[in-house]
Amino acid sequence: MDEYDAVVVGGSVAGCTATTFLGRRGARVALLERSPNEDAYKVICTHAIQASGTGTLRRLGLVEQIEAAGGLRNHADLWTRRGWIRPRPPAGVNELPYGYNIRRERLDPMIRSLAASTDGVDYLPGATVTELIRDQTGRPRGVRATVGGEEREVHARVVIGADGRDSKVAELAGLPAKTKPNERFCYFAHYEDLTIPSGKPITIWNLEPGAAAAFVNEDGITVMGCMPTKDQLPEFRADLEGAFVRYFADLPEMPDLSAGQRVSKIMGRLDMSNIRRRASGPGVALVGDAAQASDPLWGVGCGWALQTGEWLANELAGALGSDRDIDRALARYRRQHRRALAAHHWLICDYATGRPLNRLERLLFTAGVRDQHVARAIVRLASRVATPQRVLTPGLIARAGWVSARMARAGGKST
Repeated sequence: MDEYDAVVVGGSVAGCTATTFLGRRGARVALLERSPNEDAYKVICTHAIQASGTGTLRRLGLVEQIEAAGGLRNHADLWTRRGWIRPRPPAGVNELPYGYNIRRERLDPMIRSLAASTDGVDYLPGATVTELIRDQTGRPRGVRATVGGEEREVHARVVIGADGRDSKVAELAGLPAKTKPNERFCYFAHYEDLTIPSGKPITIWNLEPGAAAAFVNEDGITVMGCMPTKDQLPEFRADLEGAFVRYFADLPEMPDLSAGQRVSKIMGRLDMSNIRRRASGPGVALVGDAAQASDPLWGVGCGWALQTGEWLANELAGALGSDRDIDRALARYRRQHRRALAAHHWLICDYATGRPLNRLERLLFTAGVRDQHVARAIVRLASRVATPQRVLTPGLIARAGWVSARMARAGGKST
């Protein structure tokens, strides 16, 4: 029997972040990862980390390693039917907030190695959790798992589920999911030798209500992604490659896919339901997609995995001496998670219904084409460096209305 302060189930971005920070603060942590392969990585992903996660990467000490591996600072251009939104930094500022584009086959082993090498951490690959261990009051006290083919008990003061949108820890702990449908599906493919006319690491085409995107990554690999609405699913099922290529045809400043070489199969996910769970309960917490899995159209998964892993570790560190202190820390984490992410999730779920842009969105996108203040506000919201409440202020909306009215008087496009 093994005794730890925390057992983390899931050795990807969120779990490794929580593990690393807890280990650095003196906790003894067991990190359980289902794959026996230390180089395992998530395949279906935008491979983009939003700017909201950059601070956590710095505190982990991974920024230099990511940049040395060729990861790109990921500024974006956005096209809508109203034109291009091309944000620029304000006067006196060198750069807008940025995250990183780096493929998960580089990122996941990097952050897993960091966690596994942290003092106080025992890394257990090839582990499948089968049951929560509970005391006589029903409180979780660890997990039973199959590790390398052997049954093993791992006892801990706190169980942390970092095991993705289909979280086994959440199921065993009785933390139910609130699920909202997503009327889109997604397909991705990796290309070499593509020239991106925008010159930006991320280019997004909002097709109202579908979307297309290009993500330039290290080693000259560009991930092309499409996210059509489900009424187009029969076309993709009948001719996947043809439908994938046709989806990008005739979009403004679209790279010529025939000029590049596709170096992966076309990969997809048909069910991208939006999931949100209570982020903690007595003796148990969820991070990353286990707590909240939002539409990948917005590329929020990696950034929020980093942030939630750090938030939880910050609250738990120094609170592992008693169950009461632990539960107070978990309640603080739950409140922070809700305060920082719930409104983002609500907006994402609302747009995932497949609806067209609403009046406010049309107003902001129209103004963002001509006005850098509005364009930068769109960046702050889309990159999740600020909550919707802090971005969508009456002042911003009034400015967007004024800009749109001027455009209409000048004969430009209006809402």
